[in-house]
Amino acid sequence: MKKRRIADRCAVTAGVGVAVLAVTAGLALSSASAAPLARPASVSGADAGELAADLRVALEGDAAGSYYDATTGRLVVNVVDGSDAARVREVGAVARTVTYTLAQLDATRSELRRKVDTPGTSWAVNPKANKVVVTADRTVGDAGLARLTRAARGYGDKVEVRRSAGRFDRFLRDGDPIHTEDGRCSLGFNVVDGDGTPYFLTAGHCTDGGGAWSDKGGRVIGDTAGSSFPGDDYGIVRYRPGVEHPSEVNLHDGSARSITRAADAYVGERVWRSGSTTGLHEGEVVDLDVTVQYPQGIVEGLIQTTVCAEPGDSGGSLFDGDAALGLTSGGSGDCSSGGETFFQPVKEPLAAYGVTIG
Repeated sequence: MKKRRIADRCAVTAGVGVAVLAVTAGLALSSASAAPLARPASVSGADAGELAADLRVALEGDAAGSYYDATTGRLVVNVVDGSDAARVREVGAVARTVTYTLAQLDATRSELRRKVDTPGTSWAVNPKANKVVVTADRTVGDAGLARLTRAARGYGDKVEVRRSAGRFDRFLRDGDPIHTEDGRCSLGFNVVDGDGTPYFLTAGHCTDGGGAWSDKGGRVIGDTAGSSFPGDDYGIVRYRPGVEHPSEVNLHDGSARSITRAADAYVGERVWRSGSTTGLHEGEVVDLDVTVQYPQGIVEGLIQTTVCAEPGDSGGSLFDGDAALGLTSGGSGDCSSGGETFFQPVKEPLAAYGVTIG
């Protein structure tokens, strides 16, 4: 069950079990760094995300997922019958025949999770593999992994169990640039409400405890106005008067990327993450609608990527070109060895709080 809390006071505590990345300032607090961007260039897939979403609605119960093939520059759409394949080709996408629909795989995922509810795991419906992919981190012992594997065998080729060398855990730590007395997180995206009042979004496991936020110089810049974790992983902080709030992401090289809109991520998309601990890193979207079982609770509907992150990166921005995609939630690994990183899709808090990018 998703939990949402909207409060008039601040909220901050680190909390995600499966790597919650307390990230610092993905979004610049000053417009001084707003230089023309030479990197990263946007992948041509903004339309691919919209087309994928439209096709999923059009195919209804027969929808079987999709992903972007960077090699061909085409959107690949899974189908389970010939008539759907024709519809997909009509709009310029590639039709790929698979065995299972998203509904079938999602039902399998839900049933399997009820049977083997295991902390330290992530659960995804993977469109490239056309199966449910369960990933167990290193905290899942041999006995727990054996239970998962036995249960998965009962579903044949619908389920694959994988092992992660890292630990899904929170990445919150003290430091700047935005912090409370409980720890440090990264600023995600600047937003405004209908009256033009400025706020910023960050991770919900950061805002969950309440408190005021300060910048790296110790100046108080805002107070938490809402928080949702677990279930979701997003929070909103209202700026105090006089604080600059440009809609741009810090690229950590003296320049910034202007953010003008929000978009849905899609599998295969090349994306970038900004955080104060590790700066700017890029990777690929691997899965959507991922469920992660952190020690502090289950978070649903996340974006899984190959982008690295480390402690201090929670709440930071995931983006593609000028499009805001998500807020850093958690994961495993680091930027030396790699790992998995999960992101809260940004459109959900925008709708929940009635705010827009700006």
